[in-house]
Amino acid sequence: MFHRSERLLLRPLWPEDWESVFGGIADEGVVRNLARAPWPYRPEDARQFVDLPVDPRFPRFLIARAEDARLVGCIGIDGSGSEIELGYWISRPYWGRGYATEAGSAVLDVARMLGHARLVASHFVDNPASGRVLRKLGFQPTGKVRPRHSCGRGEEAPAVEYTRDLDADEQVEMRAA
Repeated sequence: MFHRSERLLLRPLWPEDWESVFGGIADEGVVRNLARAPWPYRPEDARQFVDLPVDPRFPRFLIARAEDARLVGCIGIDGSGSEIELGYWISRPYWGRGYATEAGSAVLDVARMLGHARLVASHFVDNPASGRVLRKLGFQPTGKVRPRHSCGRGEEAPAVEYTRDLDADEQVEMRAA
């Protein structure tokens, strides 16, 4: 699945993307904000990541700049737990440029198109920038801060939990029509 936003192209990950993924994520400042990526991040980890099977109901995208196809990061929705979770990472050179928010908005459109009614997300307490992105995307804090394991940190860290009701968007749109 492909999706285009104003400045970004979201596309599937291909095996030949492993070097770009490795170059974008092999940064302790990026990995420490993720739950599932190990540190140190090795080339084998990137190869395994791009080779993971993808359920079409839960797409995972490489985020590339539309103007030059440079890797910005990755984003996707994961349905492996009891809830559907939004997750993403942005490579350090692209922090603070609004790419996470733009890619997140595009993925919310995809999730809605796929029929998902509700998404969850979280961020580690020491990563408030992700909280700002989630709030810009309409995620609401649940009021819960729970320990979450971070492979990159090698331990649990407190994570702020959020939820986003996509059905509410449709109800608002129907009332406005």
